[in-house]
Amino acid sequence: MGAIVVAAYSYMALVPIIQPPVMKLLTTEAERKIRMKQLRTVSRKEKLVFVFVVLGLCILIVPSAAPLMGMLMFGNLIKECKAVDRLAKCAANELCNIVTIFIGLTVGSKLSADKFLVKETLGILFLGLTAFVIATAAGVLMAKLMNAFSKEKVNPLIGAAGVSAVPMAARVADKVAREADPTNFVLMHAMGPNVAGVIGSAVAAGILLAMCG
Repeated sequence: MGAIVVAAYSYMALVPIIQPPVMKLLTTEAERKIRMKQLRTVSRKEKLVFVFVVLGLCILIVPSAAPLMGMLMFGNLIKECKAVDRLAKCAANELCNIVTIFIGLTVGSKLSADKFLVKETLGILFLGLTAFVIATAAGVLMAKLMNAFSKEKVNPLIGAAGVSAVPMAARVADKVAREADPTNFVLMHAMGPNVAGVIGSAVAAGILLAMCG
């Protein structure tokens, strides 16, 4: 389990190295210059409804992932309800930093070299790296497929943000787009698939935990 957590953090840190070559390989410069339309303003009511719709669908379709998804949506709820601003700020800053520190300390203390540098752990790292590359390529190719059938073109780079590395993957997509055109900003558009990747990962993790438990 510790190896999996370390692998996850490693991939988060390596996103700026792993993704750009795949994104550039699968797109042309003209595609990377595609501009996205201005996003519409989303009301607070829509954001609140989104929380309950996602959680309700998760309970009905994949109940094993409901606890993990519930905590993810709880964070969105306390942020958007505007009734507990102090708790929302604490969860987003102090609590998040404390949890990150404790995860790093507890996992790191258990991973001595003789336990970490073994075939099983290195195999997990390799499989995770392969999965990350495949997910990035699949996102870009899906966006290109959408462009083949839609009148409104989307920048294929935002498809690469559909992984759970938030907000790093969206930032990388924006950076690669600005390398082709310094005035082209796709960060907020890339955050959509980026958040979708988090939700998908939470569902998958919930199912995995239920199966292993």
